[in-house]
Amino acid sequence: QVQLVESGGGLVQAGGSLRLSCAASGRTFSMYTMGWIRQAPGKEREFVAGIARTGGRTDYADSVKGRFTVSRDTANNTVYLQMDSVKPEDTAVYYCGRYVDYSGTAIPRATNMYTNWGQGTQVTVSS
Repeated sequence: QVQLVESGGGLVQAGGSLRLSCAASGRTFSMYTMGWIRQAPGKEREFVAGIARTGGRTDYADSVKGRFTVSRDTANNTVYLQMDSVKPEDTAVYYCGRYVDYSGTAIPRATNMYTNWGQGTQVTVSS
């Protein structure tokens, strides 16, 4: 069973940067599309970014495009979310999840396609 553990959240000022990490256990990490999803208080979960299992394709929500960068280190079973130029509206709990992908390129935006969520990491952006 794959377990995901997010880390790297914290308090940051608007315009600053954070780097989130998601460490995965298990030997089949390379089989998964990895997604970052966030949930702000009182709001539904929102797709933020995803990276295909091959690492060659990424996708971003319009709200973070150009500011966030998703990457993966297959050798270390870790996926990252580099958050630059953060805004107060980026405040949320950030989760990573996996999607079992056989095509090598699929990156679902529907959050319910992802499973094995970690406990999440809180990101708070002050204005």
